[in-house]
Amino acid sequence: MTAKDVFELRKQGLTEEAYEAARMIYANDKSPYTSLAMFWAAVDVLRVRNGEGRHEEAHKILLALERMLPQVPDKEGWVKDAFLNCKLLLEKAEQRNKSDAEAPKHLEMGIWGEELAAAYLRHKGYVILERDWRSGHRDIDIIARNSEFIVFVEVKTRRSADFCDPAKAVDNKKRRNIRQSMNHYIKYHHIDLPVRFDIITVVGQIGDESPEVNHLEDVNIMELNKKTHFFRRNMP
Repeated sequence: MTAKDVFELRKQGLTEEAYEAARMIYANDKSPYTSLAMFWAAVDVLRVRNGEGRHEEAHKILLALERMLPQVPDKEGWVKDAFLNCKLLLEKAEQRNKSDAEAPKHLEMGIWGEELAAAYLRHKGYVILERDWRSGHRDIDIIARNSEFIVFVEVKTRRSADFCDPAKAVDNKKRRNIRQSMNHYIKYHHIDLPVRFDIITVVGQIGDESPEVNHLEDVNIMELNKKTHFFRRNMP
């Protein structure tokens, strides 16, 4: 197993395997290329641990990344950017945990719905990469990954579906914002996998034992009054 194999495992979406392989190699070889492979494998796992709610483990990985920075080659600044993004990711997770406890009533439903959506995706085998990922003033509720796609998820929560299909709340303005945010994320992280836009609707009230969760896969991200198809790899 070599550092090149670690990068290949990452391309295949085998995050845990890449991380373990990188750790074994890095224990005996701290050359620049091996350090680079170790760094990116650790970044991937940090995002996974954060998405799983294992924030203490994620913080330990962040500290390890900080110690590695001086020995990781970074001609284009991507390593430093990735580290700062991981740091911001964990800060946002901490802020979200605090705000969840202090959220006013009108925000509690949205928080509850997003937690259910994330739990649903994990149960289906998805890895949660990001929660509430922001691009300027725009945001994406959940970014996840399965064996085939990077999946961008909009979550809509309603007490009742009697008068409004929650999915229809993703209007043209929201779709444009999501499209731009997806573009930003794809370019920033140099995504090589195909991507997909999904909508998860949660219908119910906080405390319900069996809220209704519907997962709409591969939704057309283009404007509702246009018949342009959504290309999974090349975003508009």
